[in-house]
Amino acid sequence: MLTEKIAQQIVRETMNRLNRNINIMDNTGTIIASGDPARVNQIHEGASDVIRTKEPLLITKDNQQHYKGARPGINLPIHFQDQIIGVIGITGNPEEILEFGELVKMITEMMINQSFLASQIEWKQRMKEMVFEELVKAEPNYDAVEQRLNLLKVKLKPPFHVSLIQIGEIPLQSQELIQRMEVLLDDQHLLVGFLKVNRLFILTSDLAEQAVKRKLETIRAYMQHAGIPFHIGLGSGVMERGEIGRSREEATLALLLGDGKQGVTAFADIENLALIDRIDSHVKQKYAERVLTHMTPKLIETLEAFLSNNLSITETAKTMCIHRNTLLYRLSKIKDLTGYDPQAFQDAVSLQLAVWIHQIRTRTDE
Repeated sequence: MLTEKIAQQIVRETMNRLNRNINIMDNTGTIIASGDPARVNQIHEGASDVIRTKEPLLITKDNQQHYKGARPGINLPIHFQDQIIGVIGITGNPEEILEFGELVKMITEMMINQSFLASQIEWKQRMKEMVFEELVKAEPNYDAVEQRLNLLKVKLKPPFHVSLIQIGEIPLQSQELIQRMEVLLDDQHLLVGFLKVNRLFILTSDLAEQAVKRKLETIRAYMQHAGIPFHIGLGSGVMERGEIGRSREEATLALLLGDGKQGVTAFADIENLALIDRIDSHVKQKYAERVLTHMTPKLIETLEAFLSNNLSITETAKTMCIHRNTLLYRLSKIKDLTGYDPQAFQDAVSLQLAVWIHQIRTRTDE
């Protein structure tokens, strides 16, 4: 637990505050960090004495000759989980150092403990990410998954849902963001972690889809309040562990094809777009160009609004804040340019297909 990296950090920060030389020795009495680099890797005989007796040692001018290479100062045992893991030595007049020596020892032990806790959190987080990475494989190693879940003390039960969160720059550390999400989700039967630098995953279990959506709403509210740009994609629920990969793929499509302005996009919301996305790209492009080539951006926007408002003249005019006659003129123009009447059901279906292809192209190009 007492590594050279931690020891160097302790020496650096302690010396800045005390303006005195500090030595850190491991449990063999070897100096692993020092304000005097020349002493690193040397055996500190005073520290060896402290480890053997488990008691502090004051080195003075009177007993200095008993400890080869030692200088006057105080040497204190470093404890971690009731074990002596090393020694901290402070060079100087022992009588002057005694008054703050115990404080330095306490700070040192606190830094080691904090480092240990941070490494434990990091280890657990990496374990969660490894479990998720295994579960979404084509052929998961379920023995490895179970072993890791047991270490994490996490149980996963069906139904399973995968959610992916695409985020922009965040004003906090990634681990802090994950911890806040785990608190907001308030559930032991889930895994949260990073897939990429700016994409998180949430694997929920033992929750119906509506319950998952409610939990995602708390995430949405937090992200908006924190000013973090985001878009959440939710895959369909699956009952078998072997299908978790499919839920992840659906969540990816929900991110790709969904409208980021909505905040949360479920796969069910874009399933029709997902079906169209599977059509040969050349066929799609040819169809959309034939239907929409002569359309202006304003007319395409009008058509999208008209179709999304279920072919309602009144609702579309209200949504777009335009006069009813203006809308009727534009719809007539669309009919003239495309040959399809937006107010006729069969023609509206053909136009909707072209609009969906246009939307897919637009969103995937962003």
